[in-house]
Amino acid sequence: MRIAGAPISWGVSEVPGWGRQLPADQVLREMREIGLTATEFGPDGFLPADGAAARAILHKEQLAAVGGFVPVVLHRGQPTVDLDRFVAAGADTVVLAAATGLDGYDTRPQLDESGWARTLANLNALHESAHARGLTAVLHPHAGTMIERPDEVLRVLSGSRIALCLDTGHLLIGGTDPADLAERFAGRIAHVHAKDVDAALAREVREGQRPFTDAVRAGMFRPIGDGDVDFARVAAALHRHGYDGWWVLEQDTILNGEHAGPSPAEAVRRSADCLRAILRSFAQ
Repeated sequence: MRIAGAPISWGVSEVPGWGRQLPADQVLREMREIGLTATEFGPDGFLPADGAAARAILHKEQLAAVGGFVPVVLHRGQPTVDLDRFVAAGADTVVLAAATGLDGYDTRPQLDESGWARTLANLNALHESAHARGLTAVLHPHAGTMIERPDEVLRVLSGSRIALCLDTGHLLIGGTDPADLAERFAGRIAHVHAKDVDAALAREVREGQRPFTDAVRAGMFRPIGDGDVDFARVAAALHRHGYDGWWVLEQDTILNGEHAGPSPAEAVRRSADCLRAILRSFAQ
């Protein structure tokens, strides 16, 4: 089972003012204690910018590098991504999000046709440059980015060659049933961010009744099995297609003052136990 972790599950985020940021040594140690075998990079500064140095730190903690979440403005210019770091760290996946150019994920502009043309062209270019370095680039639909809604996800799938990161939580927040998407487009899914979601809070975000950050603080993201994502259906769809990529446990968390609910490590442990049980059922 290729089950990895992500620092955001411990509250470590690139968003200014997000909350208390735990030190890397604690986060990586707890990942290893939970039985995870790899991690995404986390935001700038969590691991060294030098890929070889990051690889050495992860090796000490008996973890591999999966890759990293890279918010990049795709709707203008010709953006580049530092792929050298991924290669030097031994990672295999570059997780791209269509950043708005603003801080945080509470507001976003809309893409016009010119912006869409540029976005799709840039996704194809980044797909090709990553492939040339032995990496897989995936597009991560994400709340508060330029690509989050069902029609936007489908336009990426039909208008570009890039693979998809199936983020079960952010897709549901944006209005896409992740199990339905997995059943229809399993062949385009090359990476999974596995998280559960409270559907009522997700609906408030989707309908503009509550900012994304407030919903995260209120506990919108839940350990797998505690929310409304049909993980059995998701896993069954990917299993039928022979998916052998990573399942990254990535539960967006904000740590402020007295953190309500289970500790980050306990929440990830519960998610890992539930996901392992689901995946084992297909091996029997």
